[in-house]
Amino acid sequence: MSNDVNALVDDITDRVKRRLDALRVGKEEPCTTGPSKGSKAETAAADCAPSCFECANHDTCGTSLSVRHGLTERVTPDRLRTSKDIAQFIDHTLLKPEATREEVLKLCEEAKKYGFATVCVNSINVGTAARALHGSPVLAIAVVGFPLGAGVPSAKAFETREAVRCGAKEIDTVINIGALRSKDYALVQKDIEAVVNAAKPWPVKVILETSQLKDEEKIIACALAKAAGAAFVKTSTGFAQGGATAEDVALMRRIVGDDVGVKASGGVRSTEDAMKMINAGANRIGASASIAIVTGTTSTSKY
Repeated sequence: MSNDVNALVDDITDRVKRRLDALRVGKEEPCTTGPSKGSKAETAAADCAPSCFECANHDTCGTSLSVRHGLTERVTPDRLRTSKDIAQFIDHTLLKPEATREEVLKLCEEAKKYGFATVCVNSINVGTAARALHGSPVLAIAVVGFPLGAGVPSAKAFETREAVRCGAKEIDTVINIGALRSKDYALVQKDIEAVVNAAKPWPVKVILETSQLKDEEKIIACALAKAAGAAFVKTSTGFAQGGATAEDVALMRRIVGDDVGVKASGGVRSTEDAMKMINAGANRIGASASIAIVTGTTSTSKY
C-alpha cells in the first residue's frame, strides 16, 4: 500500500510540475498518463477519464462532495463591488487558546451582523458557537489537530466526530507535516481520510502550513488532500512563522483545479490582503480581522 501511494504521488508530482512549467511558457502539456496501475485512484480515473487527477475527489462520477456543497464556486469580480461583498467568503476566526465563552458569543454576533460565511473556533467551543448561530445562515466550524497536526489519525478522527456531534458543519484539519516532509505519503493520506470519513457528510479543509513547505511538498500535499476527498486545501494555521501568500494560493489553485476550494488564512488583515488572495484563486478567507476587511479599516490581529 505504501509503495503504491508513493508511486502515485511521485507520478502526480512529476506530471503537475511539467504541467505548471508548460503553463509558465504559455503551452499546456496534455495529460497522457493516468494514475499508477493498481492505485486507489485508478478506478475513478477509468470511470471518468479526467485529465491528470481531476476525478480524485468524486464520490460519484462527475459530482464531487465539494461541488454538491457549493464550496468550490469561484469568486468573480462582479460579485465584489465593495469590501462588504467579501463577507460571504470569510470564516470569522477565533482560535487563541485563552478564548472565553463571552468572546465566542461576541464572535458569533459579529458574524451574523456582517454576514460572514462561518465562525471558526477550537473544537471545545464549537458547541457554544453552534447554539449561538442556530437559526442564522452562519455555520459553526471547528479546527482539528490544531495547530501542529502531529496527532495520530484515530485521535483526529475522534476529535472530528465530537466536533460534528457538537454542531460543527465544516472541519479544518492540519496535515501531518512531519510525515509529508518524511515522504510517508501513505500516512499523510490515511490521516486526511480519517478526518474526511469522520466528518461526513460535512466538508473538510486541509491546512498545509505552506510557509513550512517547499513547492514540491505543497504540490504533493494538494494532490493527497484531493485524493483523500477533502473539499478545500488551506494555506496556514496562522500560528506558524509566515502565513498566506498570493503565490501559494495561485499554486494551490492550479494544482486542485475547480472542484476543490482554496482557503487563504494567516496574515489576511485588510481589504487589500483579501482581494489579493481572491484574485489569486481563493474562494474562502480565514481571518480574525474580518471586520476590518469588510469595513476597510486597519487591524493589528496576528491571525
